[in-house]
Order: sequence, then C-alpha cells, then structure tokens
Amino acid sequence: MESHASCEAVVGDSELLVKKMAAICNAGPAKLQVIADFDGTLTKYRVNGCRGQSSHGLLQQENPEYDKKRQELYEHYHPLEFSPTIPIEEKTKLMEEWWTKTHGLLVEGGLTYDGIRQSVANSTIAFREGVVELFEFLEERDIPILIFSAGLADIIEEVLRQKIHRLFKNVKIVSNRMVFDNNGHLVSFQGKTIHSLNKNEHALDMAAPLHDRLGDNIDAPTYENASVKTRRNVLLLGDHIGDLGMSDGLNYENRISVGFLNDNVENSLDSYRKAFDVVYLNDAPMWGVVKLVSQLCPSDGH
Repeated sequence: MESHASCEAVVGDSELLVKKMAAICNAGPAKLQVIADFDGTLTKYRVNGCRGQSSHGLLQQENPEYDKKRQELYEHYHPLEFSPTIPIEEKTKLMEEWWTKTHGLLVEGGLTYDGIRQSVANSTIAFREGVVELFEFLEERDIPILIFSAGLADIIEEVLRQKIHRLFKNVKIVSNRMVFDNNGHLVSFQGKTIHSLNKNEHALDMAAPLHDRLGDNIDAPTYENASVKTRRNVLLLGDHIGDLGMSDGLNYENRISVGFLNDNVENSLDSYRKAFDVVYLNDAPMWGVVKLVSQLCPSDGH
C-alpha cells in the first residue's frame, strides 16, 4: 500500500511484543480498547512537505487581532513547556495559565460555529492513510477508541466530519469542549481544562461521545464509561513519550504501545525504542497498526 521505507518499524523487544499480542488475542476483542493521541498521531506530521497544522493551530478567529494574541502566547509559553530546567509542578501551573488565557481569547474574540467550520475547511490538517480503515475495523468489532487531546473537542469532531465525512459510534473524545449560546457564539468551556501535562488524569470522567453537530450538548455516553474499565487490554497510540501516561487511569493487564517518531529520528530513536513496544519512523501511515489490530482480532466471519 505504501513503500516499505515509509512504513519502517522498530521493535525494542520482539519476544515481549509477541507475548503481549498472544495474551490480547486470547482474551478477545471484548476486552480490548484503543487509546490514541490526536495531533501528530492520528494526523500527519507533515502535509505536502510542510509541517501539518494541529487542531489548536488551525483555528482562525473572525478578528485576526485575536489570532495574533494567541500566537504571542504560544511564543511565550511553548518554550517553557519543553524547558528541561522548570520543575514539573511549576510547569503544570504555567500550562494551566496558557490554556486558560487562550480559551479566554477565544471567548472574548467572538468565536462562532461558522468560524470553526471555515477554519477546518481552510486548514491543511490531514489524517494518516489507514486511519479510516483502522476506525472501521474497530467499529465493526465494537472496540472503543478514546481520543485524548489537549486541543479542542469541537474542532476534532469537525475535522472528522469534513475530512472523513462521518463519525464513529465507538469513538469518544477526552478534550476541551466548548459551550455555545443559541446564536452559535462561544460563551465558555465545560469542566476542567485539559492541557498538555494533565491530559492523562481526566480519562474517564471527561470522556464524551462524538456530537453529531457543533453545539450539541447531549452527553449521554454511547459507550458506558464503566464498560471501558472492564476492558483490561489496551492498544495505545502516541507521538510523544509523555503520551504513555494516557493509560494511567486504567487498571490494565496488557498494553501494547505504538509510537510515531515523526521528526528528529536519530536523536530520539533510542528513547522511543525503550519506551514504546513498536515505533514507526518518519511520519509513517497507519497501515502497520491496521495490520497489528487484525492480528490481535483475527477475523471470525466478520
């Protein structure tokens, strides 16, 4: 489907991976769930040779002055997020501050449904090849997918609607969700702020099903959160070592972790190989994961 080079995979401990695969396969699909990061994991890191947009980064407000203000916040806080010298407690407070200010600017700048739709339509964000096939395979087998993101749930859903042209009944999103008034204007955000350093803590209490339309406020889960707790086997997909924390809230028995190493391969490969069970290099498509899942859930007449 793709050239071998673009699907290049590295396995740290193949014996351990085979053991985990056998345990998950034997337990069956009813015990499996998938936890995935969104930006740079489900989506491409590069699009047409340029850095692809993130779900937060693609947003354009009707008033460009507010885009500029959010960019200034990015330039101030982003280096702090990756600073090796700031203690984690302090860094967590800084991230909370950054996200709160950004959300405040989105409200103050008058964001609307139409603004979100238009931003997604104008964006270069794109899913990896194979993501649709992965979601369809899992949906057929009633295997839940939990998408974790420190971005914006409403934008992630709009990206699914516009780029894949459908939603999936087995997908839930753990992300920041907007509250709109009757005129489609953003007025606030629901619940706790999920930022890059705390997205693991909110797993099950924040998980909400996909909304059919922007502004739908029905949060009756299509998959009961309790049923996710009984699924003790996890396939985790991420593009940062920190994404491994996404399964912290779950008492899992077996976890296979897949890391997408999109950039800076030479310097990061060693740490990724130690952290993840399987590492895909250079912004690889999702076909390797599709194959892995088909081995974990061999066809039973579906």
